[in-house]
Order: sequence, then C-alpha cells, then structure tokens
Amino acid sequence: MSLPHAILTALLEKPSSGLELTRRFDKSIGYFWSATHQQIYRELGRLEEAGHIRALPSPVPVRGQRKEYEVLPAGREFLRAWVGAAEDPKPLRSALLLRMRAAAVVGSAGLRAELERHLALHRAQLAEYHVIEERDFPAERRGTEPDRLRHLVLRGGIDLERFWVEWLTSALRELGPEEPEPERTGPEGTDPERAGPEE
Repeated sequence: MSLPHAILTALLEKPSSGLELTRRFDKSIGYFWSATHQQIYRELGRLEEAGHIRALPSPVPVRGQRKEYEVLPAGREFLRAWVGAAEDPKPLRSALLLRMRAAAVVGSAGLRAELERHLALHRAQLAEYHVIEERDFPAERRGTEPDRLRHLVLRGGIDLERFWVEWLTSALRELGPEEPEPERTGPEGTDPERAGPEE
C-alpha cells in the first residue's frame, strides 16, 4: 500500500512527470521503496482517478508531451492521515538467510562466495550513502525539521548497511575457509585422470 504514498511524497517535494518520477525513484526513493516504470504509471492513473493528483495544464499543447503531475488537497490529506496511522513492522524475508538455513542440511558448497559477494555489495552501498550524506546533509543544512527527517531516513539506510557489513564479516570469520572438495580417486587410491592405460 506504500507506493501511492511514496509517489505523493515525491510529487509534494516537486511536481514531476511519470518519467521524472521513475528517475527520482532510481536515484533516491528507490533506496528504500523500489518501483518499476510500469508500476509508477499505473499508480499515477489510480491517484488521478481518486482525485489525489492532477496533470498540470500545458501552456502550449503538444502531441505526445509528457504530463506533469501535482498533488491536490485531497492527496495531501490522504498522505497526512497515512503518516499518523499505526502500522506493524513487516516480517523479515531474506533469501540469503534462507539459503544459509538450507546449507545447514544440504552442504555449504559455494555459500562462502555468495556471502563475500553480498559483503562487497553492502560495502559499496554503504560508501554510496556516505557520499550522499556528505554532499546533501552537511551539519549546517540540518536546521529544519524536513532536513532532519530526510537525514534520519538516510541514517537508517547507513545503519542498516553497516549492520549487514558487520554481520557478514562476522559470519565469514565464523565459517572459516571453505573446505576443498575431496579429490576423486580410483579403486587403488589413484587419481583416475592421471592413471595410465591398462596393460
């Protein structure tokens, strides 16, 4: 249910076309609520039908011109009501944690490489968040409540990535080096690929 609220938030920050919204989701909102181009356009249509947004009139009608949307008072009230509503945390769903549980019963071959790959991805995301923090939220720009709230959202992302980096590092240390697969041997304990032809 949060995609319409994410779109209303983005449009209240800046009226945008569907294409511009998609780009903004890719660059900022998508860090914590992702959506495809098709999902965004579908939701824009629903919000417009509900009277929460409208397409801004174009000064010069041009065939095929992108529509730019703004939030109407009903949309602002809809978003305000959602901000103050109670909502329970969603249960965690992690394919990586499930994969580790499966490895406990079928063997962990290849698991260490996947954990190392995830660790590299989380380190890269953490570094990117730090760049955004330094660029967009220097100490002197955190004076207003909107700036503090946006910074807190980013800090949540930073802390979450830091958790995964620390947890994955600890998991890899606890698992130790990956054990090599046992060598294949013939009936006499010889390697069948190295054994010569039968005489």
